[in-house]
Order: sequence, then structure tokens, then C-alpha cells
Amino acid sequence: MPDHAPATPAAPATPPAAHEFAPGLFVRGLTPPLRLADYRLVAFDMDSTLINIECVDEIAAAAGRRDEVAEITEAAMRGEITDYKDSLRRRVALLAGVPVSALQQVVDERLQLNPGVETFVRACQAAGLKTLLVSGGFTFFSERVRERLGLDFARANTLGVYNGRLTGTLQDRPWGDICDGAEKRRVLLEVCELMGIDSRQAIAVGDGANDLPMMGAAGLSIGFHGKPAVREQAMVSIEAGGMDRALALFGA
Repeated sequence: MPDHAPATPAAPATPPAAHEFAPGLFVRGLTPPLRLADYRLVAFDMDSTLINIECVDEIAAAAGRRDEVAEITEAAMRGEITDYKDSLRRRVALLAGVPVSALQQVVDERLQLNPGVETFVRACQAAGLKTLLVSGGFTFFSERVRERLGLDFARANTLGVYNGRLTGTLQDRPWGDICDGAEKRRVLLEVCELMGIDSRQAIAVGDGANDLPMMGAAGLSIGFHGKPAVREQAMVSIEAGGMDRALALFGA
């Protein structure tokens, strides 16, 4: 580990109080300026973090069940539904019969990168960090986002499809069936091990309760317009403006 690698202890049971570094930009437990060069990996959640939508909600709109699905999504992201896998299976089941063409329509008409995402990702890449997308969403979308941003690694869930329509199920993968909070943490730690780095040299960026396990394992956690549970625990919380606002915390 390099001399400048951040030495972040395990997160305490009660996180230290945050203070406002700049309007809408809060920090806790750290003193800027930081150095991007001290980190080797940055891991991102996808829905409502890298992109502006919750993909499952947009697919549900095609089935006329957006409100029903969105209610479960919001409760899960707030941490009110603690069994993420069950909540996702419930939502995916409601998508049965939706044509695959509706997914492409979501990409074409609704999916956009969030403000400042491309600037922040490019800065991390320029500093030599590897990039990881790890999502409780779906590979149909994550692979397109990975390609657009030139990310190194990606993991997400795969929707079951038969005769051009969603089956309302998720495909089993070699690593399991659902990428939940525990899997996000495991993937971050696994990539760190494969890279030969300490997890303190990783940055994790997310917005929902299921991002907290990987955020807690990383040396630097960034909440981007996060739900209350994330705002209460993230080392950096961006509550106004784009993701590139995090760059204000880094010196040369």
C-alpha cells in the first residue's frame, strides 16, 4: 500500500457528525484535501447514482404497474424493507409479460447519466483508478452504461426472457441469483483482492440502503443524493449538484 494510502479505521457504531464543506456538500471523519492518487478502485451503484432512473420502475410503467413497483423500490432504498432479495423478486414478478422492446425504449427515451457523472468518472480514470459498476439493477442497462463510460468491471442481475417477453424471474448466474447489498460488498472486496490492493484504497459511491455494505468496506464512501440512511453514514454526502462536486475534496 502506498505511503499516502488513507488509513481509515472500521466504521464506528455511531458515525461522527457531518459538517458542511460547501453548500450541499457534507463530509464526516475526514479532512480535505484528499488525493485521488491514493486510491486504486472506485465502485459505483447504477440506478439513481450513475443514471437518473430506477430501471425496474421504468420497465414497470410499460406493464401499467409503475406505482406498485416504485413503492416497493422506494421502501427498499430507504431501508424499510430489509430483505432486498425478496423485494426485488416481488418487483420483477410484476414485470412478467413485458416485451423486451420496452427495455430498449427505456434506454432510448428515459435513461441518462446523472449530472457530473462523466466528469467524475473521467477524473478517476485519469488518476489511474479502475472502475466498477455493481448494481441491484439489470445487465440490459448496466452493460450499456459500462460501455458508455468505459468502465472496467460490472455486475448486475439478469432478467429472465422467453419468446421476447420477460418471465418475471431472474436468471441464475455462476456467482448467484441476485446482486444485493452483501454481494456488492463481496464484489468490491474480491476485486480489491484480485488487484492486490487494500479495501481502504477503494472508493464506493451509492444512494440507497443496499449500497451501505460496500460503502462501509471502502476507504472512502460517497453518498450521491442519498436516502436518509446513506446521508447519515457516508463520509462524503453530495446533497446538491452533480457527482463532480466530490472533486472539490481532492487536491493535486
